[in-house]
Amino acid sequence: MKQLLQQLNTGETRLVDVPVPRAGGNSLVVETRATLVSAGTERMLVEFGRANLLDKARSQPDKVKQVLDKVRTDGLGPTMEAVRAKLDAPIPLGYCHAGVVVEAGPAAGRFRAGDRVVTNGNHAEYVRVPHTLAALIPDNVSDEAAAFTPLAAIGLQGIRLAAPTLGETVVVYGLGLIGLLTVQLLRANGCRVIGIDRDAGRLELARKYGAIALDGSAGSVADAVLAQTGGVGADAVLLTLASDSDDPVHQSALMARKRGRLVLVGVTGLNLRRDDFFKKELSFAVSCSYGPGRYDPAYEEGGQDYPLPYVRWTEQRNFEAVLQLMEDGAVDPLSLVTHRFAFDRAPEAYEVISGSAPSLGVVLTYPDRGGVLPQPSSRSLSAPFVTAGVASRGVIGMIGAGNFALRTLLPALQSTGARMHTIASSGGTSGAVTGEKFGFERVTTDVDALLATPEIDTVFVLTRHDSHAGLAERALAAGKHVFVEKPLALHEEELDRLAGAVESSGRLLTVGFNRRFAPLAGEVRGMLRGRAGPVSIVATVNAGAIPRDHWTQDPQAGGGRITGEGCHFIDLCRYLAGSPIVGVHAVPARDATGRAIDDIAHISLSFADGSTAVVHYLSNGARSYPKERIECFWDGRTVAIDNWRRLHRFGVAGPWWERAKTMDKGHAAEVRLFMDAVRAGGPPPIPMDELWDVSRWSIRAGRMARDAG
Repeated sequence: MKQLLQQLNTGETRLVDVPVPRAGGNSLVVETRATLVSAGTERMLVEFGRANLLDKARSQPDKVKQVLDKVRTDGLGPTMEAVRAKLDAPIPLGYCHAGVVVEAGPAAGRFRAGDRVVTNGNHAEYVRVPHTLAALIPDNVSDEAAAFTPLAAIGLQGIRLAAPTLGETVVVYGLGLIGLLTVQLLRANGCRVIGIDRDAGRLELARKYGAIALDGSAGSVADAVLAQTGGVGADAVLLTLASDSDDPVHQSALMARKRGRLVLVGVTGLNLRRDDFFKKELSFAVSCSYGPGRYDPAYEEGGQDYPLPYVRWTEQRNFEAVLQLMEDGAVDPLSLVTHRFAFDRAPEAYEVISGSAPSLGVVLTYPDRGGVLPQPSSRSLSAPFVTAGVASRGVIGMIGAGNFALRTLLPALQSTGARMHTIASSGGTSGAVTGEKFGFERVTTDVDALLATPEIDTVFVLTRHDSHAGLAERALAAGKHVFVEKPLALHEEELDRLAGAVESSGRLLTVGFNRRFAPLAGEVRGMLRGRAGPVSIVATVNAGAIPRDHWTQDPQAGGGRITGEGCHFIDLCRYLAGSPIVGVHAVPARDATGRAIDDIAHISLSFADGSTAVVHYLSNGARSYPKERIECFWDGRTVAIDNWRRLHRFGVAGPWWERAKTMDKGHAAEVRLFMDAVRAGGPPPIPMDELWDVSRWSIRAGRMARDAG
């Protein structure tokens, strides 16, 4: 199928061939019939992409600060590499979509194949969405009209925050697509509406919908609104424009009545003047997209709806309300259409919205493919790999195509000369983009097909943490060597099953515990050989904050950050000590209520030879502080690794400090050693007893930090 993507580094929009996604769990796969180009959001993305690097930086000063912090901690080279990788990754466009369900997951609620639905899917011939972000289209509402629903829902959520009552006067400041849809919604609510814009055509449309239209370029808009309201002012103002200026908020405050309400739906400058709000006791709110549920992973990704008696209007129910108004004829989106393009001409649509010619509603139309899920779910990307003299071992199948694969693991794997056979991703898009960049022969959304491919003898698992153990077990059962990005498992029972799978398959298994393969770690390990007494290790990890609702913080999906990421440092300590772990104790920080904060924790490790280690895993430090520091104390000697860039020696022969050529955390070395073992039939790069040891104690440490009473 085709999907529209945009390059952030150039602003180019292009159609890319990707596999058709498959439904699972609570999701739907929908064959697209119409999508709407969001002239505001999507034009902004195109303009950002076309800007040079300096202008990109000027438009995002907060990102510039993050880059400067990273330069200070990681160095210029790794930072610029990360920036280039970020800008080089294409992004899908679009969020206003209508089509026909062709596949419904087992937990997809009331939806069935054949249902016409509106979703927030991208511009693509097929999309996959959770059932909470879909709504049934009434029979007498066309696909093109329905595609306006997400934009109208944005306006509707702003209206709900303003809470207008019958007969109140509401100003809609900015008459783009959202503004004109908002005018219609307010009129359906029995409000007197005043629309403000500088475009004569849009003002005429507002009059057609029953609004009083005021030219924003003709004098003071606040004075004009006061004149229309007998000097009282508007009951509410909805700012549906896009501007960098602070003046729209100031003008809105001037035109509002005493104790009026201002709601920001679009984008403006927000340097507020206290007197504007103090003297009138104005209320100000910022509306969040389609409504409750937006940006909540449990709702949008997990498909967990909010109970209607407690949350009357969610994203989905706002969609349904808009569609009902379209069915009743109270909202007429088709009158806003100025351009139509067949989907195979989609790049032309972006020339229209970014050009100087007038445009408003730009609709992309798609052919009717019969509402049947197509087969197959994979496609070729490049010619088969044929090179004389290359061993047949080490033919790669990769499951997962996220940022880590793109930026770190795949460059390392590509440097080994491995044959990149098939890459699988659940949605298909990331797999196609990544596969094309790194020379994979095929891309698929079907993991079973990948595992059943006889040519593939080595599988890399780079998916969400909760799927690692299951996919690794399946790959081993299929006779494949397996590299699993950390953690190996979230539960000890999974480790037991994996141990049995390794034994019965006779295949290699390793985990992405890359720190032990870093050059500086190897150098310190060499210094510790032959020590007379125990070593004491202190690992300080300035991990940085991640929102509590991020999937990595979920014990079921991510295992928590100690099990999911802290395992790196438990493994490093195990490697440096060179002795089995015999005990662990994890102490988390606590908030004001006494609740454990498990990503601020101190993990104590005891080793069989009497050595000890403490891992300080901290999410509450400054980003400008180095991320990792490893210190070892033994036999009157001390060494310290400073963020994998410097090594300091105290009482140890050699220069008191040395700088690494570049920040090297061992990814490339581990991948190379694993591929060497696959090809030569040697042992895995991490001894199995150490792999089980670290994984088991990491699971226990995470559980202690999470469940501390």
